[in-house]
Amino acid sequence: MEQILITYYADNARKLHRTVDRILLRFGGLSNKDVDDFYSLANETFVYAMKRYDGEQSFEGFLYSCLSNKIKSEITRRNREKRKADRMAVSIDMPVGEDGDCTLADILADGFDTEQEVFAELDSMAYKLECYLALLSKRQKKVLHLLAECYKAAEIQEMLQMNQREYADELKTIRAYEKIRILL
Repeated sequence: MEQILITYYADNARKLHRTVDRILLRFGGLSNKDVDDFYSLANETFVYAMKRYDGEQSFEGFLYSCLSNKIKSEITRRNREKRKADRMAVSIDMPVGEDGDCTLADILADGFDTEQEVFAELDSMAYKLECYLALLSKRQKKVLHLLAECYKAAEIQEMLQMNQREYADELKTIRAYEKIRILL
């Protein structure tokens, strides 16, 4: 047993670290801190392996198996921790106080009104859209309407009796920056 200790711990545990490094090659995304943690875990596992070693197989094979199992278990444990949901999440509608008759929303001082903000944004967009449409000709509005209805270019040209060049010109005008900048 003493010879095993000397072999693995000669030159600052180099042989033990090399064994751990071979195992960790199978796993990615480990920082230097993680690797150091696994070296510490390897020291504990080494002591455990020395106590349990029965001489039936080579110590290197036995140690490698013990280290591999321990490292896999530790990586699994760490991954489970990462996946756990935040248990401290609190709903704004959660009852608070001794009686539980009010919620966090009731006691938070806030003048923000979600509905008012949403409708103000919708009103603003509706106004911008009206201004944009006012800049278009009747024919351009018809093209735009048919595009919104998912008609294809050829179908629109046929319905509005226009050729490809006229259709392309109408699209160019509809998409012109001086018109669409109102929507931005």
